[in-house]
Amino acid sequence: MPRPAVRPILRLAAIALAAALATAPAHTQGVPPAGLSDYQARLAEYLQARQAYDAEAEAYWNAVSEKRRLRNTKRRERLPIELADYVLTQPPLYTGPRRPIDPQAPGEPPSERPQIPVVADFLLAAAEQYNFVPQQPASDLDFKRAYARAARAAGLTREQIVGVYAFETGGRGAYNTQAGLEPPGPGKHAVSPALGYNQLLSTNSVSILAEHGSRVLAALRQKAKPLNGEAKAAMERKIEGLKRMIAFSRSVPNRWSEHDRLAKTTMGGLGIHAAILDIDIGPLLQVQKLLDSVLFARAKGYAAPLTAAELELMNLTGDGNGFDMVTMPPAFRLQVPTANFFQRTGYERNPVARRTKVVAGLIAEIQGHINRNSATAGARDLAAAF
Repeated sequence: MPRPAVRPILRLAAIALAAALATAPAHTQGVPPAGLSDYQARLAEYLQARQAYDAEAEAYWNAVSEKRRLRNTKRRERLPIELADYVLTQPPLYTGPRRPIDPQAPGEPPSERPQIPVVADFLLAAAEQYNFVPQQPASDLDFKRAYARAARAAGLTREQIVGVYAFETGGRGAYNTQAGLEPPGPGKHAVSPALGYNQLLSTNSVSILAEHGSRVLAALRQKAKPLNGEAKAAMERKIEGLKRMIAFSRSVPNRWSEHDRLAKTTMGGLGIHAAILDIDIGPLLQVQKLLDSVLFARAKGYAAPLTAAELELMNLTGDGNGFDMVTMPPAFRLQVPTANFFQRTGYERNPVARRTKVVAGLIAEIQGHINRNSATAGARDLAAAF
């Protein structure tokens, strides 16, 4: 049976925790009064510290959002961006006491982390929702060749493609690599639905089909023309499945938030992500994601070719945030915290952004990963496919 729709991430504020504690019945049986009193005192201390931290963090991230909004306005009005247009302090860190263990609790509380779907879920949803079964390659090298052909046709360079692959997968990723599961092993868990050579999210798959589905459909129809027999019938079935995916992706307004909702909370959105695994469709979707970044920079007047590290910066943080960093003066890069280019939850889940602290450090880290991982066998195979 398919998994239920993926639950949204739950975030509990300190006030909500306190309210829940206040309305819950007291547990006293079997706990010495001194132990219960100590627990309640430490819990009150924790809740007070956590509430103070949450208030400070909320103010910080609100300031980041407001500064970003003001920079976007200045860019539209062709006004210069100044250092003061960024938040120049690092995000606050929680350094208070840990939440104490309830002496009456039967065990560890259940995790609130949402279940992350995996490849088997994407495949099952695609078959059920669209009667679509991706044509997976006989070997990963076959997929790399198809990816290289699509990249060349789009005008992307070998340096760009190999560099993004080297950073996103460590130069080891296969066409069906999912974040957190490479290499496979016991006890490993997916950390996101990101798939493929440049680790597209399920929201990316929905968004790209909504915006560029007609172009992908035209490419498949062109491929179908010289075919005959079962090969032609299989391509026509693929086209029909793709048409249904495109229609579903366009069933909501063309906004990232709407595409994100489809990708994360519907079986139709889950099924669309399986298209990344198809040897005809997957390369086109992944190339389109990178091409969109190149075209975004070009439309903003940035004429210089993007380096692999710059393209990955846009791939990692989004086109607007990435372009902000790409065009930032070197002196600013040494002072502007990376937090300016993330939402709070994304920053807290991104160890590279947290560790590097400022833009110059993030760019250096990306370039270092690219330099090291471009020598791996997987990266060399992709480079040879061009």
